[in-house]
Amino acid sequence: MDPIGVIEVKRDGRELSTAQIAEIIEAFTAGDVAPEQMSSLLMAIVLNGMGRRETADWTAAMIDSGVRLDLGDLPTVDKHSTGGVGDKITLPLTPLVASYGLVVPQLSGRGLGHTGGTLDKLESIRGWRAELSVDEMTAQLRDVGAVICAATADLAPADRKLYALRDVTGTVASIPLIASSIMSKKIAEGTRALVLDVKSGSGAFLPSVDDARELARAMVSLGADAGVDTRALLTDMSTPLGRSAGNAVEVAESVEVLAGGGPSDVVELTLALAREMLDAGGLGDVDPAENLQNGRAMDKWRMMIAAQGGDPDAPLPDPRHVHEVRAGSDGVLVSLDALAVGHAAWRLGAGRSRPGEAVSYAAGVQWHVGIGERVRAGQTLFTLHADDASRFDAALDSLAEAAVIGDAVIGDAEPARRSLVLDRVVSGCP
Repeated sequence: MDPIGVIEVKRDGRELSTAQIAEIIEAFTAGDVAPEQMSSLLMAIVLNGMGRRETADWTAAMIDSGVRLDLGDLPTVDKHSTGGVGDKITLPLTPLVASYGLVVPQLSGRGLGHTGGTLDKLESIRGWRAELSVDEMTAQLRDVGAVICAATADLAPADRKLYALRDVTGTVASIPLIASSIMSKKIAEGTRALVLDVKSGSGAFLPSVDDARELARAMVSLGADAGVDTRALLTDMSTPLGRSAGNAVEVAESVEVLAGGGPSDVVELTLALAREMLDAGGLGDVDPAENLQNGRAMDKWRMMIAAQGGDPDAPLPDPRHVHEVRAGSDGVLVSLDALAVGHAAWRLGAGRSRPGEAVSYAAGVQWHVGIGERVRAGQTLFTLHADDASRFDAALDSLAEAAVIGDAVIGDAEPARRSLVLDRVVSGCP
């Protein structure tokens, strides 16, 4: 293994061979390539990029660094989101799709920074556990049809080690590296089909819709190359999803959706992704809205939570302190900045700055007005939840410019909200 030679190839803008990629990923995972050498290669990739073949080889090498799950003949379909503020869609979506007989192996993560983690939200439910063995996960998929849990340590271990290095060397922002990181884990998971929710806007990892579309195309191509039916929806994250951002508050909102209610935007996106997943699983002729209304999705949720030790009837954590933010004028809510709301939730304790930090399950932000809705002076705009009251000032700083209230519309009509789905990417898209 000649790591310096590999670095020089990419430093000079040339293509790495399949063998070079396989060897350096294997050697780095084994500890035979120094972190400073891999950091140099990662920076060269950030600056000079990788082609489709290189990216596919990089993804394959990361998959080969660990195990690939074999879920046998189960009709599996999974979903992955690139993350956003108030993005609790996995919670109602997983049991909804499973309620139609498909099997959903949802391996999820914890939050870092302003985007909340699915596992952090679910851990606010009394008794629920994220860590399952492969045997436990497989048994639950066969018995219940759905699982949301943490990925095992032997699933694409190269990615875990590489991401930790990218996080501290300024080499996260590379579409080939992002695409291979996400897809290596999803392909190794063994799902037959995958639907991607790729977000753009202020609260997204990639604010530019063009960058988000490029990432979606890269991931769809990687999935197709690996034999996984992969399609993506580009969705808007300029405004936070639903009416809450945090942990327990998002679980409560998800349960509302499963009960046939909930915020219209959360329902819209849940149904859009469910239709894609059902279609990928061969059930394109069903309407997923039916199982939100008839209780079958809720039944599957309760089974899924109980199977992982959780009590679906237990009360969710309440915050020790609550602070209300009121509107200073009449008008209409013109915009609500997702990034600002995400930072506020993070500063209240709902997120973490470093991996391994504890989070407050009760912390979060609720907003009581949607885009285009009327606002009266003195009306409550936000309710802040925290276990530590000293966190309110920083959260209030984040929200100072978050909500823009404009002139009231004339008459009774309110401006129409545009669709959350901006585009759809499938294999073969130009």
